[in-house]
Amino acid sequence: MKSILVIGMGRFGRHLCADLVKNGDDVMAVDWKEEALEDVLPLVTSAKIGDCTREEVLRSFGIGNFDICFVCIGTNFQSSLEVTSLLKDLGAAYVISKATRDIQAKFLLRNGADEVVYPDRDIAKRIAVRVSANHVYDYMEMGEYSIYEIQPLDEWVGKSIKELNFRVRYKANILGIKRDGDTRLLPDADYVFKKEEHLMVIGEKADIDRILRQL
Repeated sequence: MKSILVIGMGRFGRHLCADLVKNGDDVMAVDWKEEALEDVLPLVTSAKIGDCTREEVLRSFGIGNFDICFVCIGTNFQSSLEVTSLLKDLGAAYVISKATRDIQAKFLLRNGADEVVYPDRDIAKRIAVRVSANHVYDYMEMGEYSIYEIQPLDEWVGKSIKELNFRVRYKANILGIKRDGDTRLLPDADYVFKKEEHLMVIGEKADIDRILRQL
């Protein structure tokens, strides 16, 4: 369990709080408007009303006690920049700030953010990949690697990972098997592919693209 501070209760902030709580984390939610906190009050460990661009407000939260601080202010970039900088000045261990454009990310990183996320852009990219490629059910990017959820090729059905020499032949790995709502992670080399399942395949994009063209 981690102790996490989430500043800004827009759509992204609210969803983030809900998912962090589901993962068992201890979450403090903060916004300058009381009504913005209403949806998360039943979920989070604590909720505070305050203007986080004021140093004394942030200081009162005990910033050094949090493992991660999220800055999810989406409508006022100047405030996001100020809060990010203040958090690091007050000893925040790790700050993740939300951005909508690359120029914002550059300024946030220069002003103390350890990491910048683009939730709107990332969701749009995942949807675009999913609907543009045949038989792609989900997609996630991880640096130079990508994870695709796909159906098995016809030529794979009835054969094992070892029999296909999958890693060498396709320069990719089977991360998991999904079937009837259940997921089996890291199947062994003797696993035999079945037609009615989905595969989570990880590899470099160019290598996965070669597989997708055969679907």
